[in-house]
This record gives sequence, C-alpha cells and structure tokens, in this order.
Amino acid sequence: MKTHDSSAILPILILFIFLLINLSDGSGIAVYWGQNGNEGTLSDTCATGNYQYVLISFLTTFGNNQTPVLNLAGHCDPSSNGCTGLSTDITSCQNQGITVLLSLGGGSGNYTLVSTDDANQVAAYLWNNYLGGQSDSRPLGSAVLDGIDFDIELGSDNYWGDLASALKNYSQSVLVSAAPQCPYPDAHLDLAIATGIFDYVWVQFYNNEQCEYANNNDTNLVSAWNQWTSSQANVVFLGLPASTDAANGGYIPPDELISQVLPSVNASSKYGGVMLWSKYYDNGYSSAIKDSV
Repeated sequence: MKTHDSSAILPILILFIFLLINLSDGSGIAVYWGQNGNEGTLSDTCATGNYQYVLISFLTTFGNNQTPVLNLAGHCDPSSNGCTGLSTDITSCQNQGITVLLSLGGGSGNYTLVSTDDANQVAAYLWNNYLGGQSDSRPLGSAVLDGIDFDIELGSDNYWGDLASALKNYSQSVLVSAAPQCPYPDAHLDLAIATGIFDYVWVQFYNNEQCEYANNNDTNLVSAWNQWTSSQANVVFLGLPASTDAANGGYIPPDELISQVLPSVNASSKYGGVMLWSKYYDNGYSSAIKDSV
C-alpha cells in the first residue's frame, strides 16, 4: 500500500490557509448609493462585482425626538412603504459577500443627538428597524443590514461615540463606520473616532483644498493620510470623487491614483481601500482601479 508523505502536504495546507485569509481580508472599494434615481438599482450596483461595501444613503432626519426620515432620492418613497422591496436587493448583495450599511446624515437634513439617552433611543430605532431587531415598520423590509455608517456633516460633535457604542452593545457583529472630512481632526466625528470603536473610517479627501490631491501633487493628501492612519481609526479608506462632477475638488485620474497615490498610502497597515462618492458618478472609475486597490 502506498503511503502519503504528510510532511509534503503540510506546507501546501499552510499556503492555502494563508491565501484564504488574505483573500477574505483584502482591501476593496466602498461606494455610496441612494442619492440619485438614475444610478441604477442596488442589485445592479452589487452585480458589477466592483464593490466590497455599499452604503445606502441617507437617513437624513433623526435624534432629539424627531421621527426618523429615510431619503433615497428618486429610488423609492419610504413614507408609503415603497422601499421595502429593497430587501431582496440587500440580500442579493450580501449573498455575493458584499457588506451593506445604512448611512446616517449627509450634507443636508435635520439630525442631531442631544444626550446619551437620545443616542440610546436612536440606537434602539436602528436596531429594530434596520438591523437584527424586530419592528412592524422596517423601511427596507426584512433584510438585516450589516451595520451603520456615520456621515455626520452638520451639528455638534457630541454623543456620536455613544450611538456607536450602543449599537455595538446590541451585537458586536454590527459594523460601524465613519466618513470624516480629510482635515484632521474632523469637526464632527473626532470624539467618536477617538474611542477606537469604528470598524472602518472612509476619509473624504475631496471638497477640502488643504488635504486634496491637486495638480499632480499628493503632498497635502499624504500628509493628511498619515495623520489619519496615526489616529485611533482602525481601518482607513481613501475617499474620492468618482468623477470631476462628483465634487468641487479632489478628483484623481485613475492612472495617477494607481501610479502615484496608492503606493503612497497602501503601505500603511491600516489601509483598507478606496471609498467612492458615488455610484451615480462612477461611470468606469471603479472598473479602472479595482485591480490596483
């Protein structure tokens, strides 16, 4: 009877495990979806194969005893239960290994937190209506989202860390992410990010001249990037506009991103990938960079 040499199999097994870990923990692209009815469906967005994270945007009103309002632009009308059909899309995305989060805030709306108790109440609402809890009025249907994104651009900087902590208290599997502006520290999320609780931080390197890439020069961007990767942020993404029309500044042509900028940022152990604003503006950008991210 022929015997197998276990000493020869072991190195192959170790290599397989190493590759599996690295593939599952690889960097990727995050994209915001939901603010333009002409950007295609959520299902089609995930079917491109370009994204590892999709951020449904935005819950624009919440906190301070306000009735929460979900605004998905021209996609559907949550007030008439018109967005519950997205449950099928969300599940389809997740079945492809894509992480789907609900984004809070945005550049307009009416949102705030006025106390720790307020943060706890908002966390309860999010848990029961979008995450693993139970509610008769889930705006996106029965699908359970993977977590909550904080795109806080208005109001005070208080209690966001309390909200993130309260969400984690429901389940440690709930992901929390933050989308600060690139000037460090961020005016609204600094205290929250300093807690170290956020799983991902996608920094917006656009609409801020002092830390943008401009004129083929990445000096200001890299300086700000180094500040962010030296902070309590756990995994940091390079947030970029997906076209020249997506922001007032900060657009980086794909070839320059690949040849000049990515080598300057992906050396950090905290590098997680690239975040794009937004799916509507992504007409080939993610396809051009995904193999290099």
